[in-house]
Amino acid sequence: MIHHRIQFGRNGYTLLEAMVFVSIMAIAATLLVPHLTDRGDTELQAAARQLVSDISWAQSDAVASQEYRRLHFYDDGRGWCLLRVTDATFENAFDPATAEFASDPWRTRRGGGDFIVDFGIDDRFLEVQVADVEMADGSRALTFDRMGGSVMAPGLGAGAGSVTLSDGTDSWRVEVAPVTGRVLVSRVP
Repeated sequence: MIHHRIQFGRNGYTLLEAMVFVSIMAIAATLLVPHLTDRGDTELQAAARQLVSDISWAQSDAVASQEYRRLHFYDDGRGWCLLRVTDATFENAFDPATAEFASDPWRTRRGGGDFIVDFGIDDRFLEVQVADVEMADGSRALTFDRMGGSVMAPGLGAGAGSVTLSDGTDSWRVEVAPVTGRVLVSRVP
């Protein structure tokens, strides 16, 4: 009697493999940014690395939780926060009193575990501010869907966007590619 083994091929990546890849890319980005610049604006560079890392985290957390994640940039330029968003709340304007903040898994930011980056109370970034936010939909937010793509409405991919950080002397722009959310960091001349 002859026995045959049936082998099944894989047609993609597991969720865990995708999350590991995104995490490795975030770490690589945080390590590369300082090597692309001089050392004169380390505070501003650190803020840019923090933003790149938070964009990557928001994207991977959206995939892992199978929920929307939104980075909202405060109107006064003091920083950003990460929010949980649903289909029902997608179009709601940001209100800190009713917003559902995502939890900070490292508990390193202020706000009782809420995922909030506030330059005004974080002594690492006292001179830094969010100088400009340019999203394709005109909002001050970057939202990722359950597949990790950037969206401007449920089922509608977002166009390109950028966030510019400044310390009053120098500026860095973090550009986010449409749909994929790929990040590019550059010094603003």
